[in-house]
Amino acid sequence: MAKLQKKSLADGAEIRAILSAIWGYSEFRPLQEEIINSVMEGKDTLALMPTGGGKSITFQVPSMAREGICIVVTPLIALMKDQVDQLVKRKIKAAAIHSGMTRNEIIITLDNCVFGGFKFLYVSPERLKTDLFRARIRDMNVNLIAVDEAHCISQWGYDFRPSYLEIRSIREVLEEVPILALTATATPEVASDIQKQLGFRNENLLSMSFDRPNLAYVVRATENKNRELIRIVGNIAGCGIIYTRSRKKCRELSRLLIEKGVSAAYYHAGMKQDERDRQQQEWITDRFRVMVATNAFGMGIDKPDVRFVMHVDLPDTPEAYFQEAGRAGRDGQKSWSILLFSKTDIRVAEQRIEVNFPGIPKIRQVYAALGNFLQIPLGSGKGQQYDFEFGDFLHKYKLNSMVAHSSITILAREGYIVLTEAFNNPSRIMFRAGRDDLYGFQVKNEEFDAFIKLLLRSYTGLFSTYVRIDESLLARRSGLPPLKVYDFLKSLVSRQIIHYIPRKNIPVITFLEERLDDDNLLISPERYRFRKERYEKRIGEMIRFASSESICRNQFLLGYFGQIKVPRCGRCDVCLDKKELKPGSPEFTELKSAILDLLVGGGKELESMVDSIPGDPQQIIQVLEYLIESGVLIRGADLRIALK
Repeated sequence: MAKLQKKSLADGAEIRAILSAIWGYSEFRPLQEEIINSVMEGKDTLALMPTGGGKSITFQVPSMAREGICIVVTPLIALMKDQVDQLVKRKIKAAAIHSGMTRNEIIITLDNCVFGGFKFLYVSPERLKTDLFRARIRDMNVNLIAVDEAHCISQWGYDFRPSYLEIRSIREVLEEVPILALTATATPEVASDIQKQLGFRNENLLSMSFDRPNLAYVVRATENKNRELIRIVGNIAGCGIIYTRSRKKCRELSRLLIEKGVSAAYYHAGMKQDERDRQQQEWITDRFRVMVATNAFGMGIDKPDVRFVMHVDLPDTPEAYFQEAGRAGRDGQKSWSILLFSKTDIRVAEQRIEVNFPGIPKIRQVYAALGNFLQIPLGSGKGQQYDFEFGDFLHKYKLNSMVAHSSITILAREGYIVLTEAFNNPSRIMFRAGRDDLYGFQVKNEEFDAFIKLLLRSYTGLFSTYVRIDESLLARRSGLPPLKVYDFLKSLVSRQIIHYIPRKNIPVITFLEERLDDDNLLISPERYRFRKERYEKRIGEMIRFASSESICRNQFLLGYFGQIKVPRCGRCDVCLDKKELKPGSPEFTELKSAILDLLVGGGKELESMVDSIPGDPQQIIQVLEYLIESGVLIRGADLRIALK
């Protein structure tokens, strides 16, 4: 026992030293150290940490404390790329494999993870089932499997992805490797199912409270949302996020705020990546105050001083609402999550059920159109990736955008395809020629010599892996026009000196199975009905949350996530309204009688009265003030209160 305790203490000192040396933090955030200790002991662990709780530290630190590589499974390519960049900046070898990479890039990346001393490999879940990945992972010294967005493995969850089910089969190859599953939102049934689906050896759930004591949830019933939005933004100091479901409304609300003197901008997935990056950075650095956005904004952003998050449209699920609302007040200061709600929202939400579940015949129609659009013959396409211009697809086949997107989502949940949303995939190059052959080429082709030297001066690792390049940077350094830089790169490709993959910013569809005809495209009516019912239930919970005038908002959300025995928060609109007693109400009359009875024997000090009467002190003071203003009671010069 003493030996184990000594090892635990040593590990504790080591992980704190790693946290300080690499990340520059002197202390762990709540629950981080407990999760890390669980992982260090080799236990399968499910960690529930609200948005902004510092999930990445819980797998990055223990992996740095051990020999070998950590496999991180995540569906969020933008977040994957960001974390790899952050690790590389800290001189930690990290790589990623995702849709949008060529087969040769994937092979090189996997080989480097086997032989190159890499500490982290980020991988999208659909890659796990490929023969190539399974063959290479056997040769890796894996110290941990981290599963981000772990709720995606549960059919009870709000964002089920069949590709996540492949994670368990990886355990058959890596039997002794512990799993750390991470999610910000999971109901008790989802948490239990995650552990079952991942094959936990023993149940092991570590959870932070979902309570945010500094965050006040407010629902404002209004039929004029624009007017209410302007009023609220004018009354709250500091920066904020306004979420809407519509790209068009993003632009309109942003313009409205600017017209009213509020600095604002907008953000949605239809914007070019460089424009999105610029808007995001300017908001983070307080160049403007309010970001109006779709739910494409916010993932991976850790701006601590967001004072309010407002929803002008009803979110689909309590999970989505809680995660987005949780982007406010990460610095611990008083903040607000405000939902603008009207009776129309109920009808719109009910209509979304039909749009999100358009019917199996329509889904089959969209699948056939997709195969034709991408020119995939029947029986072909398995494992292939295709650039996908969604707007062109809709135009060619005269499809409703919401119905088409919902159909593609259902096809993904059935395991036929994966749609990767547009993300900035920068240009990459790698030398095909070895150093000796390259030198010979430079001697014989003097016109390329200066450009090749520029590449070698500007970037490292070009002979062993694909390296991201910036053509505009090369143009500036060389004094060449950008078009000439591009010509040089294409010429070197044609001469088999380099591999060159130009930059793209376009959605990608991966076919996980070969294209099927209508008779063989199996969509389970049972699973379809089950998911539709779950969606209806979640929409119903959001409507109940928004329309209730008696349930504490915080109690409602905590109860949804399994925290049942919690007191009223005292800060949401329902609690504050409860405190605001109306004259003539039973509660008001009861307190009035208690006050008058207490004063029959003579005047009392305010503090003594509040202590003597059962009830909420604020409500007692409110009734006292009313009785004084009404002339029933008097407040003397000595501040004692007495009957008039």
